[in-house]
Amino acid sequence: MNIYVGNLSFDVKEENLKTAFEAFGQVSSATIVRDKYSGQPRGFGFVEMPDQNEARTAIANLNGKELLGRQMNVNEARPRPNRGGPGGRGGRSNYGGRGRY
Repeated sequence: MNIYVGNLSFDVKEENLKTAFEAFGQVSSATIVRDKYSGQPRGFGFVEMPDQNEARTAIANLNGKELLGRQMNVNEARPRPNRGGPGGRGGRSNYGGRGRY
């Protein structure tokens, strides 16, 4: 199960996240999301736990708990909404069409 972890301190490292969740079972991965330009942490991350029951126990026990001075928001990760295809230009296009006079 993929677990969303929000409201993280910018001092939290992947190892801190992994250690907190390993108390409840096996952790496949722990990732802190970073800004793609600055490399700075964005204050949230994801933890992958292969066992559903262990993941649910971790969510129940860690949601609202403090990690390095901040209360974590922990819940099952939801898929990102589809934001459309590449480009984002929308509207009518006249490519390959007949030119205007």
